[in-house]
Order: sequence, then C-alpha cells, then structure tokens
Amino acid sequence: MITLVDAGPLIALIDKGQGEAHQQCLALQQRLPAPLLTSWPCFTEAMYMLGRIKGWAGQKLLWQFYRDNGGVEFYDLSEAEISRMHELMEKYHDVPMDLADASLVVIAETTGWRRLFTLDDDFYIYRINDRDSFEVIPC
Repeated sequence: MITLVDAGPLIALIDKGQGEAHQQCLALQQRLPAPLLTSWPCFTEAMYMLGRIKGWAGQKLLWQFYRDNGGVEFYDLSEAEISRMHELMEKYHDVPMDLADASLVVIAETTGWRRLFTLDDDFYIYRINDRDSFEVIPC
C-alpha cells in the first residue's frame, strides 16, 4: 500500500530537535512500507524548514534520505493536476491550504491513495474529490 508523506514528518524524521515527534515518526516510518511518496512542493517545504532549523547539515540529511535510503520518491504532477491545486487552494483559502497540502490532495484524487503520513490536522478537513477523507497516520 502506498503512503503519501507530508513535509512535517520529513522534517521530524531528520531533526532530532523535534523531540517526541522525531521518535514517533522514526518508529512509524520503520513500520510503513517503503518508499514513501511525496511531491516536490512537500520536499521543498521540508528542505526550507530544515535549512532554517539546522542549516545545510539538515538539508544534506534530507537529500540522503531521498538518495541513499530510498525513503521517499516523488510523484510527477501534471499540468491538469497543478491547475487543480489552484482550485483547491482557492476552495480551502479559509483553512488555509498551502501548495504542499494541495499537491497531496491532488495526488490522492488522481491515484486513489488515501493513506497519509502527516503532522497536519488540516488533512482531517480536506476532502478527496470533495467527498472522501484521508486515512491520516499521525506521528
């Protein structure tokens, strides 16, 4: 079964300073079938935050998680999916929905994959194809 992964767990997996979230995400990641699937917007968000928290050292670890461990793969978003992301961000502007979140909702809509590894409570609000909920796997 494919598991989508949001930026939050990617950060928590790398940053030991996340405390309990780091430990819980590590334990959970070991039980999930590899690889995890994410989008470039999620990876970019995680890379940016790790840079702010840990500098290049944190960013380097995220690159290693991608390259060496096979821990995460990227979903290639189409033009139609990118347009749908815009629609979703407008629809959920009051939550608000960011680009990374919109990308995961679109991936779920396209593929039917509902299982999501996240720290973000907003995924309890978002709906796949305006009706289905995510199977949220929190750390």
